[in-house]
Amino acid sequence: MGTTSSISSLGALRQAVSGGRVPHRSVRDELRENLIAHLRAGRRLFPGIIGYDDTVVPQVVNAILSRHTFILLGLRGQAKTRMLRALSDLLDPEIPVVPGCEIHDDPLNPLCAACRARLTVEGDDLPVAWLGRERRYVEKLATPDVTIADLIGDIDPIKAARAGRELGDELVMHYGLLPRANRGLFAINELPDLASKVQVGLFNILQEGDVQIKGFPVRLRLDVALVFSANPEDYTARGKIITPLKDRIGAEIRTHYARSRDEAMAITAQEAWVERAQAGGMRVDVPVFVREIVEELAFQARSDQKVDRRSGVSQRLPITALESVVSNAERRALASAEVPAVPRVSDIYASLPAITGKIELEYEGELKGAEPVARELVRAAVARVFEARAAGLDVRPIVAWFENGGTLDLSDTGSSDALLDAVGDIDQFPEVLAGFQGASAPAPERAAAADFILEGLCALRKISRTEGGQLFASPPPARPRERQPDPRSIEALMAEDDDDQPRGRKKKTYN
Repeated sequence: MGTTSSISSLGALRQAVSGGRVPHRSVRDELRENLIAHLRAGRRLFPGIIGYDDTVVPQVVNAILSRHTFILLGLRGQAKTRMLRALSDLLDPEIPVVPGCEIHDDPLNPLCAACRARLTVEGDDLPVAWLGRERRYVEKLATPDVTIADLIGDIDPIKAARAGRELGDELVMHYGLLPRANRGLFAINELPDLASKVQVGLFNILQEGDVQIKGFPVRLRLDVALVFSANPEDYTARGKIITPLKDRIGAEIRTHYARSRDEAMAITAQEAWVERAQAGGMRVDVPVFVREIVEELAFQARSDQKVDRRSGVSQRLPITALESVVSNAERRALASAEVPAVPRVSDIYASLPAITGKIELEYEGELKGAEPVARELVRAAVARVFEARAAGLDVRPIVAWFENGGTLDLSDTGSSDALLDAVGDIDQFPEVLAGFQGASAPAPERAAAADFILEGLCALRKISRTEGGQLFASPPPARPRERQPDPRSIEALMAEDDDDQPRGRKKKTYN
């Protein structure tokens, strides 16, 4: 396309456009043509978005190729906002604008009265500035207190009084966010949270492409691509979205959580802050089974009946949980001077504050409490991963050692050597550990593997664990007691009536 830095006047811009050096097109055409160029070149679309290649991305591509306005519907933590922000990569690196114009007017076809007046006076000498793609993306989080003035604009009576102009004059307008996004992308997150009258204000923008201010005959035919996001529960006929606005949105695209544990682990590995050495900390090596348990925790929460599924369980749960797990391992390693820091399964219990705030509970869960529910979810996740990774281990001697009265006191601050010395007294534990981890592995890794085996047995209820970290044999299941009739129950009264006149009472006969 050629360089544009040397184009600084309207006359030079007209020559560049006529020569094909600078394209002149609408925003939707710009998105479409740049997307086609990406597809032909085989470039990856939306880098950093994992798990949507076969589901969400093709639908977004179809919407852009169709020049449709679209909305992403999904629960929290499904990368809706990231998808919308990634659309700016499909914009041109820079576009020509009239310098000083609040709505980034096109020098070749200005909309506002002030730019048209400048064009009449200056002609081809009108200065031209260049606007980068990062400044062409405008985002607004919808809240009930957003007004038409915030979104579209208002008449400024002070400006009108100072300039001696009529209120209907374009030069006394105060532009809102939407006009300021002219010739760019405007994203509204949580669209149904807008008040109904504000949603009504979007009708003309979606259908006609213009805005009207305060009932005055002031119109701006904006060139803007609108995209939205919302929660599916709100975006229904019974929700807070008004039907005429819903009818004017071209495509409804459903997002989803990661469908496999590997995809979820890839997302968490991309987002979680684990490399602590760059911030003055120490090197951290996270075992794969710890990553799997942290990720499985989110999957268990999304299927648990005590967790509100309508609110969803955000992908931020495993991200923040893993960061807390790493921090607890880092704290232990600093205290015991171990390098590298290797997280253990027991460190997940230290991350409960990062878990409880990410789940919304149903009534049953509220009765039980957030922390007990979180502990149950951790135990279920550990059991799931342990059954898959330790299926070939013979742990019967370990369980028998605890059943014969053995107990073990462990702490999440204890060193690796202390943990390995403690488990060395358990019958055949060193052999089981060597079969799982390998005898030549460093002490922190072998300690993490030993902790995984013990926590796995606890999760499968082969042995028991107190919140303080003491391990002991699980008590045998209690035998169900025989139900005794309540003295005041119907069964007791019937039995009393069947006695041969106990207390001198006469039996009654009903015919």
